Amino acid sequence: MSAFEPRPAPLQSFGHGSDASSRPVSRPLIPQHRLTLKEVLDALLADGLVDVAEIERAGIGARADRGELHPLVVIANKQLRQAQPPHQALSIEGLTEWLAGKAGLPYLRIDPLKFDIAAVERLLPFVSYEYASRYQILPVAANDTQVVFATAEPWLSEWVEVLRHTLRRDIARVVANPLDISRYQLEFYGVSRSVRGALKGTLDTGQGILNFEQLLELGRRGEPGADERPIVQIVDWLLQYAFAQRASDIHLEPRREQGQIRLRIDGVLHPIYRLPLVVMGAVTSRLKILGRMDVAEKRRPQDGRIKTRTPAGREIELRLSTMPTAFGEKCVLRIFDPDTVTKNFAQLGFAPAEEKIWRSMIAQPHGIVLVTGPTGSGKTTTLYTTLKSLASPEVNVCTVEDPIEMVVPELNQMQVQPAIDLSFAQGIRTLLRQDPDIIMVGEIRDLATAEMAVQAALTGHLVLSTLHTNDAASSVTRLLDLGVPHYLIQSVLIGVMAQRLVRTLCPYCKTPGQIDDELWKALVQPWPLPKPETISAAHGCAECRNTGYLGRVGLYELMQVTPALRRLFRPKLSEDTLRREACTQGMRPLRVSAALQIAAGLTTFEEIAPILPPLSD
Repeated sequence: MSAFEPRPAPLQSFGHGSDASSRPVSRPLIPQHRLTLKEVLDALLADGLVDVAEIERAGIGARADRGELHPLVVIANKQLRQAQPPHQALSIEGLTEWLAGKAGLPYLRIDPLKFDIAAVERLLPFVSYEYASRYQILPVAANDTQVVFATAEPWLSEWVEVLRHTLRRDIARVVANPLDISRYQLEFYGVSRSVRGALKGTLDTGQGILNFEQLLELGRRGEPGADERPIVQIVDWLLQYAFAQRASDIHLEPRREQGQIRLRIDGVLHPIYRLPLVVMGAVTSRLKILGRMDVAEKRRPQDGRIKTRTPAGREIELRLSTMPTAFGEKCVLRIFDPDTVTKNFAQLGFAPAEEKIWRSMIAQPHGIVLVTGPTGSGKTTTLYTTLKSLASPEVNVCTVEDPIEMVVPELNQMQVQPAIDLSFAQGIRTLLRQDPDIIMVGEIRDLATAEMAVQAALTGHLVLSTLHTNDAASSVTRLLDLGVPHYLIQSVLIGVMAQRLVRTLCPYCKTPGQIDDELWKALVQPWPLPKPETISAAHGCAECRNTGYLGRVGLYELMQVTPALRRLFRPKLSEDTLRREACTQGMRPLRVSAALQIAAGLTTFEEIAPILPPLSD
């Protein structure tokens, strides 16, 4: 995969109605020099992008040098507003693109997920970190004949001939954000050094075991070359990298020749790095120690957890799972951001009508409310958000989970321990002696758990739990299949919500699109939703890594159990009959929820089609 897709930058990147292209353009003429704040401000004035009053307002007009920061960083930090309407603040990326146009070089928005890190890494021993920092350059792509370097100093090029002679390849330049160059210099050189150190036998998997709430501090390292433990640094970088890329999962996968690291972002896996197998094994061992797992045991699957704090101070929890494979232990880390439990239902994707129904279901004093869907459909996030909204000083909220995925101070959380016969059923039995008001069961997997959940509901408690079914109606047949009598389901079931997660269109690049009339009618049946006049389609830009999608939103199907539906709960229940009656009683199928998100311009039919039942159903 190409490391980037550079493009020549226009002279003006901040147009938005500006007529600056007709103004005289000032361009530095002094060869081999570093940019100064004064010449950048003069060029912005000459191009009509800012005016003198705005520079004076920001208080930087009198500064003749740039100090420790790159001039573009200083200007972006001061949030200078454009001279032309709508007077938006000049961003660091916009200024970088403008600078590329002034220099006549391609502009590059660095996307670390598109780096061929293996190719770039081979160059690092020939271009030292100190040399790269001095000239503010970073190799971003390489082949047999050419190496591409990103730079934030387009008029400082004395290094080009030196590296052309050293590397014996042509040198091409692109202009990139100076902050990104500094950041990835530190990361790539640091990780490369750590891997080399690990291969030399300086493996260090750390000492001691963290307790349940002990924090793993990230980001406490200086420049590469400091006295650091290589494996500790690799793990530190990997976690920070995943957090910065909005990853939901980290996969460490041993292969025949090398180990592969992949990140799942918005539901899609992206390869990001390859490690020698010996280093991959050491990284896995380090993670197992942090997760309080048995490092010596590599033959059976294990589960663990890590609680970390990012350099910015945000606490994040990770759930670890390992399994033996043909080439070694595979490790997956599921990332849980505690900020998700602070979201409201609208931010999760609930329509106002869906939120009203859901709130009415969870407001009941006793009974069972189920959340269903496949793995990775957002059930855990929905449940934690719901429990957070229900928790108050007057309410005792208890959970039994396997494992505890996010620690929430307002809840009393208990983890299943199979080794000591603490199952879901035993956990519920224990919670019933703890004077609970609301009980959350991580998953109803067997008849014993289902029976205890029903018993808790019958004795006056609100029980929330999850099932793995495709839609709301099939959850009833699932309970029947487990062996729960139909008359007990009639007595305790309040409602069921099925859900999915779909990627949302990138707000920076989405374009107008079309959907066929017949396709729309099939999608929304049996609801007569009018086809929207306009919908949106995916396009692709630097912000979304040319995927056309950025972030995810939920689709929901809420089946509130009514007297008419209860009468259908029989040992020989017909799912189709129950589904049709539920729609008659007001349930909007997942397809209709998806259609509403399409009509709102948030996603596309191509995105929702693979996760919904076939339209022929």
